[in-house]
Amino acid sequence: MIRNTPVNRASLNLLRDLAYVNGKWISAINKNTFPVYNPVDKSVINSVPDMNVEDTRAAVNAASAAFETFSKTTAKERSVLLRNWYNLMVKHSDDLAKILTKENGKSLAESKAEINYGNSFVEWFSEEARRINGEVLQAPVPTRELLLLKQPVGVAALITPWNFPHAMITRKAGAALAAGCTCVIKPSEDTPLTALALADLAEKAGIPHGVLNVLTTGQQNSVAVGKELCENPKVRVLSFTGSTTVGKILYRQCASTMKRISLELGGNAPFIIFDSANLDIAVSGAMASKFRNTGQTCVSANRFFVQAGKFDKFVEMFLSKIKSEIKMGDGSKEGVTHGPLIKESQLNMVHKLVTDAVQKGAKVHCGGMPLSEKGPLFYAPTLITNVTEDMEIYNKEIFGPVAVINKFETEEEVIRKANDTPVGLAGYFYSQDVSQIFRVARKLEVGMVGVNEGMISCAEAAFGGVKESGLGREGSSHGVEDFLDIKYVCISRQ
Repeated sequence: MIRNTPVNRASLNLLRDLAYVNGKWISAINKNTFPVYNPVDKSVINSVPDMNVEDTRAAVNAASAAFETFSKTTAKERSVLLRNWYNLMVKHSDDLAKILTKENGKSLAESKAEINYGNSFVEWFSEEARRINGEVLQAPVPTRELLLLKQPVGVAALITPWNFPHAMITRKAGAALAAGCTCVIKPSEDTPLTALALADLAEKAGIPHGVLNVLTTGQQNSVAVGKELCENPKVRVLSFTGSTTVGKILYRQCASTMKRISLELGGNAPFIIFDSANLDIAVSGAMASKFRNTGQTCVSANRFFVQAGKFDKFVEMFLSKIKSEIKMGDGSKEGVTHGPLIKESQLNMVHKLVTDAVQKGAKVHCGGMPLSEKGPLFYAPTLITNVTEDMEIYNKEIFGPVAVINKFETEEEVIRKANDTPVGLAGYFYSQDVSQIFRVARKLEVGMVGVNEGMISCAEAAFGGVKESGLGREGSSHGVEDFLDIKYVCISRQ
């Protein structure tokens, strides 16, 4: 049952109900809207424009026109604009966190952590803007000068997910704006309000009209709008974070215009505890890596592998931590650490995986069921052992608060099992053996490795995967590369 509940707007100062295109707050051309729900109780927070392909073309045209002037700004000018945006985000961090918690469901403490994390990318790229340098090459003949110039690609389409509605925008938009690109942002239909709040602050920061645009699109129009962003020739780069399945569709659709594409896709992260590991550190890392955002992150620990000598003790300690440290409920309430899953399809998928495993002989140590007394989308923190390869949960990205613990005997065995997946985003392992640390870090087929650490993301590091986990890197000094073209200039001095 869906309820409409009044929102305390005094506590949500950045809550908007219009899209932001070409410096104006607008409705959809056809005036359609769609509701945004609070996953805690499915109450309606707000309704926003349900924009279609026609709206999308208007936004792309605005961004394309703005690119003509924005691409000619100096690096220092762009740096100042990004710094202004960052300063406003810091000033309004509490407002942003409250909106994020309302539409995503994560605890207020976790939302505040995401805001700080997301803000750090805009701060980073405000500084990185002034470090985008070309090259002077050594010419093969004495009568030439050879230069490599780095120039902005053009309009950037940014399609962002619901699990980190703030950080996934700032990580992409910060890099694009630093390079001199203009942006059309399509946030998830589940969490558009954070994106609109960021647009509000971008406007206040003085970012020129048309440089940053936010399209809000409901589920019915989402596919068509995504296709338009891929196939519109005025869009020259597309950056997407989401599932591998959708990423492959967008990859194919972008082929028609040969645009640059950056994809941060699904993961199936192994979390390995060797016999030499410090179990206190490993259990703390497991809690952070598995249960952040109620397990709904692409870099969540998804497959736990514990060496036989530490297996029983790890399960005992992990179970104790789960029971003592996790308090589920409305994330805006005092003391709540974890919120609901984002939507019903997500809850049903998680419960289906657990049910299949139990029916095939898996042992549930805690959880294993929805918590309907908490709300319609809550699922109990769950720990499962005795999982076999014929169970669907064995090698599937769970995206929920379910920890699956497997036992292994040798390093060679666990490396083979960890790499036995078509994706490779993040991986984690715990060891106090220095030689083993270097061996395993090199052998894991992932784009990012956490060694004795469960939280590895930061603005300074290159974020991205290998195999079917995507293309390109976000954050770090490499984060601007997808938004830049290299132009070779050969000057004759004859």
